[in-house]
Amino acid sequence: MLKAYGKFTDRLFRWKKPGWKAAAAFIVFQIFFACITLPLFVFFGPFDGVKSTVVGASYRTFKHQYIAELFLSKDKIKRILEEVNPHDPTEKGEDIKVLKFGVRNTDRIEVLNLRGIDYTGKLMIVYDPTRIKVGYSSQIPVSGETTSIIAKKNGAVAAVNAGGFKDGGWVGTGGTPIGFIMHGGKVLFNESGNEKARMDTIAFTEDGMLIVGKHSIEKLKEYGVREGVSFGPPLIVNGEPTITKGDGGWGIAPRTAIGQCENGEVLLLVIDGRSLKSLGATLRDMQDILLKYGAVNAANLDGGSSTTMFFNGRVINVPSDRLGERAVPTVFMVSPAEGSEHE
Repeated sequence: MLKAYGKFTDRLFRWKKPGWKAAAAFIVFQIFFACITLPLFVFFGPFDGVKSTVVGASYRTFKHQYIAELFLSKDKIKRILEEVNPHDPTEKGEDIKVLKFGVRNTDRIEVLNLRGIDYTGKLMIVYDPTRIKVGYSSQIPVSGETTSIIAKKNGAVAAVNAGGFKDGGWVGTGGTPIGFIMHGGKVLFNESGNEKARMDTIAFTEDGMLIVGKHSIEKLKEYGVREGVSFGPPLIVNGEPTITKGDGGWGIAPRTAIGQCENGEVLLLVIDGRSLKSLGATLRDMQDILLKYGAVNAANLDGGSSTTMFFNGRVINVPSDRLGERAVPTVFMVSPAEGSEHE
């Protein structure tokens, strides 16, 4: 193929007067050549990182799994993802270590602007973890509501999108949550109906400690959880990163994540994506940012078109959906407090 490419271009440029037809033919051939060779380069070339990123991006969207399957067997795809996926120690029975914060005497919320090579985003630091609550759509199970609507209905000063949902027919209603929803210590939704079934968990105890990983509702009640949803994977567990090789196997996309520092501070992170200004982030990017800011436990929240951060009455990031905010079933929101200090 490379020989044919060379001969064709040589013939074009040996012409004394190639004219617009020859130039157009050259451009068309260049596009055709790139379309043929680029996928071969990605899936069969020497760059394993590029291959795992593309495989992860196509396979995690569910709608575009065929892209990877055109070039690789399902067994090969499975091996690639297993190698780079996060390794969750709670799957093997490890418990979350109990953190003691003492009394938090600050209502401060801080928002930082983040900029990486390929992305821009926001990091919100909530200094009192007991202010984190779960908000949910009033229309469940018919449809979700936007992050800003849920936040405003609850009088929240800040919020990010939280758990995932089943998207039947890809219509994006956000009405059917995945896993469970807990609020005020009560189980409002349990997809399995079994309190002993272990599910991806992102939850807060009465004292404001973040629980991540796979846990049953029965176990969460033992922890004293009052607020929680299902999603994952965990990015940091008991101070240790779960991604040690590759990018996490989910590709590059808009992302939302949550973490907690040893002193109790909650980190709410959003990275914009699917634009020239911000392509998006990998799970490894999210993990590394949260580690940099001191997280000892952290987990991935629903991302893509759902990624939204709300603060002081408005959305402060750039959601990737053409129509703006996407309807979601749940959010993590920051409840109002007297004399809140915002920066």
